[in-house]
Amino acid sequence: MTTEKKANRKRRTRIAGEGNAQGLLKDQAYTEIKRRILANEFEPGTFLSERQVSELLDVSKTPIRAAFQRLELEGFVSISPQQGVVVLDLSMDDISDHFEFRVALECFVVSSLAGHLTRQQEERLEENLQEQRECMAENDLGRTVELDGKFHLLLTGFLGNREIERVMWQLRDKMHRVIQRVHDRYPERLASNYPEHQKIADGILAGDPEKAAIAMETHLMNGRQILMTPRSRNQTIPYRGRQR
Repeated sequence: MTTEKKANRKRRTRIAGEGNAQGLLKDQAYTEIKRRILANEFEPGTFLSERQVSELLDVSKTPIRAAFQRLELEGFVSISPQQGVVVLDLSMDDISDHFEFRVALECFVVSSLAGHLTRQQEERLEENLQEQRECMAENDLGRTVELDGKFHLLLTGFLGNREIERVMWQLRDKMHRVIQRVHDRYPERLASNYPEHQKIADGILAGDPEKAAIAMETHLMNGRQILMTPRSRNQTIPYRGRQR
């Protein structure tokens, strides 16, 4: 191999390595900024600058800029020449649309699963519910929020419909944000969340599609009403939808 060819190969390798490093930094910056948004470390309405976040995460501005652009596409931030980057809150329309979409999707999922779980799937479902029981007893809010999201994704995974599963995984971060908001606004939800999940599971395990679907709809719409109904902190407004 000629000296020139060797030099060109080394140059291509170096450029590829730099490209991979930049791509890794962009992914890391995106993941960390989104984590802080979901954890409310960057609260809605917070203004962020490339310089500020670059110094905070100890990376250059280029991956921060790319991360902001990706987060804007996902609806977590807004970028404007006048204001810069601001962390977006969930609007009432966002919340309403989110729950209505999930009702349509997840009621179909649980009614389709009713009576059709394998023994292994039943064990995984019970394991999740057992962890929820323990969190309720320990008043572990952070772990409850995590297990809540896992419960819904677990059921979707059991169905085996790749398109529905893909959509639910795309909703995962918004689900986390919404679930966190519900529990932040209504701490008493910790005590009622697990029993509602148990009713959903009971309908599935009993092979009763209607019971499972009604339990899922009630569960989701209770969360929706908590966020959308003006009320005093300790006032409970249960969902009064269709009953069996």
